[in-house]
Amino acid sequence: MRPPSTDVDETRTMTLEAFADTIVPGEKRSPDDRAIAGATTGGGAVQAGALDLLGWDATGLTEGLDGFVTALTGHATAYALEHGLDLDPAVPPFVSLTFEHRTALVRRLTTPGHPEKELWVSLALFCNMAFDSAAHMSTADAIAQGHPGLLAMGIEKPDADGRWRFPNFSYGRPLARLHPDTTPTGSPS
Repeated sequence: MRPPSTDVDETRTMTLEAFADTIVPGEKRSPDDRAIAGATTGGGAVQAGALDLLGWDATGLTEGLDGFVTALTGHATAYALEHGLDLDPAVPPFVSLTFEHRTALVRRLTTPGHPEKELWVSLALFCNMAFDSAAHMSTADAIAQGHPGLLAMGIEKPDADGRWRFPNFSYGRPLARLHPDTTPTGSPS
């Protein structure tokens, strides 16, 4: 069982979800969802598992996520001051921004010439990766669970044995003749 969340955990989660939602927007999970802005319908990066992917140590970002949250909080606070925006103290500063302001801030952070660009682009890439490829889970499991990115791209379900077979060639014809020693499983003998 997961321990009860602390304010720090909730702030971290909400901030990272809001960032991921800015990169690949999705619809709100409930009417009172503040992290997801609800800029579109259907699932976005959050529903696709962006936080699971970011939390996976294979990304190389996991240990730095608290630093990203601290930096994003600072940038959001400065952005709000610069634009005369009132931030809601009930949620983290980046979460308090409207989707349009979140997008403008992320655009600023990822623009060529920004001193932290590489860091923010890397975080954005992993948010995209969660949506585009479900890199944190097997493709078959992702499709079975209704992964929004793979469904949006039209990735077909595997056959009953978990393998994908493509009886129709994508270009309408074979690209090459099979080698005469190719086995029925597709391996060379």
